[in-house]
Amino acid sequence: MQIDGHWRASTPDVRLHCASDNCGGIRTFHSSNKIYVSFEGWVHGFLTYTCRNCEETQKLYAVSLNQSGKDGTSAWALKLGENPPFGPPTPARVVTLIGPDRDVFLRGRRAENHGLGVGAFAYYRRVVENQKGRIIGEIARVARRLGASQEVLAQFEKAATETQFTKAIDLVKTAIPQALLIEGQHNPLTLLHAALSEGLHAHTDEECLEFAQDIRLVLTELAERMSQALKEEAALKQSVTRLLSRREANSPQSPDNDVADAALHASSPKSSPNKK
Repeated sequence: MQIDGHWRASTPDVRLHCASDNCGGIRTFHSSNKIYVSFEGWVHGFLTYTCRNCEETQKLYAVSLNQSGKDGTSAWALKLGENPPFGPPTPARVVTLIGPDRDVFLRGRRAENHGLGVGAFAYYRRVVENQKGRIIGEIARVARRLGASQEVLAQFEKAATETQFTKAIDLVKTAIPQALLIEGQHNPLTLLHAALSEGLHAHTDEECLEFAQDIRLVLTELAERMSQALKEEAALKQSVTRLLSRREANSPQSPDNDVADAALHASSPKSSPNKK
C-alpha cells in the first residue's frame, strides 16, 4: 500500500498456534509493524505478530523486502528467521511441568525437529533427571486434589527428594492416581525410566531419536492428564456445591420455605363450618 508517496509492505493476519493457557490452539495473529520498501535495494526489518485472542503470545519474523514491478505494487519478500523457531508447537502445560529446564527442553525439541537423535535424547534425559522431583511433586498435587490419604502424600513427599529415580518410582508405584495412568494402566514414571535407562552411545542416532520422541510424548500425555484431572475435579466440586445449595433451598427447614408456606396459608380461603 502507498502512504504519503512511500510504499509500505502489507502485513495480513496469519493463523498460528497459540500455546497460552487462554488459547491452546490455532488463533489469528496480527501485526502493526510498518516496513517501507524501496526500488533502491533490499530492506530488512522485523514483524511482530500478536495473538488477537489473548493478546499475549507473540511471534517474531525477520524479513527482507525488495520492491519490484513498474508500478511498484509488488515486491520480493524473504523470511530470514523466526522466534519461537519453526516446528510443531510445544503445549504450555509441558513447559509448566518441567519448569526451570524449559530452555533445555526446547533445545531438545529443536534437535528432534532436525532429526538429531543423540542431541534430542541427551537434552530430554537431562530435563527428566533434573526435574524428576518437580514432576513427582506435581503428581502429588493431583493426588491431593483427588483425595489421597496423608500416608500416600507422605510417600510422594519422600519420593520427590529421593536422588535415585528407581527408588523414587518404587515409593509411589502404587500411589499414582488412576486418572494419570497412560492408557489406563501404565505408570508414566515407569515409562520415563524405561526410556532413560537406554545408553546414549549404545544406539544409533535413529534409535536415540525414537527414545527422545517417547520421552516427549509421555511427558506431554502426563501434563495433559494432570490438567484434565484437575479440571474435572474442579467441575465436580462446583456441581456438588450447586446441588447442595439447591437441596438447602428446597429443604422444609429452610427459612425461605417457611416464609413461602406462611404466605400460601394466609392467602388460601378459610373453609366454612359444615352445617348440620
